[in-house]
Amino acid sequence: MRQVSPRFALDHMAAPRLDVSALFALARDQGLTDVQIRYPHFSNPVARGIPAADVRFAATEAGITIISVNALQRFNDWTPTRQAEASNLADYATACGAETLVLVPANRSSWPTNSERQDNLRFALNEIKPILQSRGLIGLIEPLGFRTCSLRSKKEAAEAVAAVDGQSVFRLVHDTFHHTLAGETCLFCELTGLVHISSVNDPTFWIYPDRFLAGSDNGSQIQALLDGGYAGPFSFELVEEVHSLDDLAGALAASIDFIRRGLLSSE
Repeated sequence: MRQVSPRFALDHMAAPRLDVSALFALARDQGLTDVQIRYPHFSNPVARGIPAADVRFAATEAGITIISVNALQRFNDWTPTRQAEASNLADYATACGAETLVLVPANRSSWPTNSERQDNLRFALNEIKPILQSRGLIGLIEPLGFRTCSLRSKKEAAEAVAAVDGQSVFRLVHDTFHHTLAGETCLFCELTGLVHISSVNDPTFWIYPDRFLAGSDNGSQIQALLDGGYAGPFSFELVEEVHSLDDLAGALAASIDFIRRGLLSSE
């Protein structure tokens, strides 16, 4: 059955200086039950070494589901160091009760040929697969859209997932800004595990300037994802410009209302 209304979530980037208990409280005040925690980001629990058991307890007390730990950086630049990072983050994600681990590619490709870049991506996915499988985690691959990125498009990520027979282990992150930046038209709803609602406000990329915390083209992308059968969370991934807001909770509530009203008006 098609999901008719977005299930919103909150990314720790929205309020990086809040400890996890305060972050969970902020989410619950907005009626949200899904939260992403980040590594490393200011008061992020992983960066500060907060025991995963404490994070899990705080989430349980607040009625929060930790949908992801974000993120294993440069995952497709596979080295012994990256392998250790992947294992440590996967252990932390499992211990705190997270469902997924976000995988972010190297944003500047240092590989001389396209075939080498593709080979490195597939090799990394094959190496990450058993790390995730043994812990019951899903890996969320987040193409970044930038021309300099070593993994720019969801199409390329989807092809790599198929090549390593990874459909049961990997999903895609659809970021509304990165999607627009990459110039993609295909949504890959069936392979999408998380949507990031970007707050980037650049008139080069957004159609409507009068958004709150939600980027201007978000509404049409959200509607298309829902129409395509996506039924997962839509997480507010907010950039630096919102961290100085006096009333983040009010702005977040306004954003949720703005998107919901926009979806209703398009019916």
